[in-house]
Amino acid sequence: MRRPERTSHEEARVAETLKKGSRVTGAARDKLAADLKKKYDAGASIRALAEETGRSYGFVHRMLSESGVTLRGRGGATRGKKAPTA
Repeated sequence: MRRPERTSHEEARVAETLKKGSRVTGAARDKLAADLKKKYDAGASIRALAEETGRSYGFVHRMLSESGVTLRGRGGATRGKKAPTA
């Protein structure tokens, strides 16, 4: 099933919604939160989502928290005890 083509007016409205610094409220906020949640659950990082949407790390973090997402721990190497060598 094909999706109907978006009109330039609709595309402009979506771009306006995600413009950095603009308020995202109502249904647009709910949709953005759902999209961010889906992508985060699929493995995307908060930083990648922030860059993709043009929003700040804090904004994306807050949207995910409000959506009830269980946030992953920080990645990278950890400095635990060294395993004993034989």
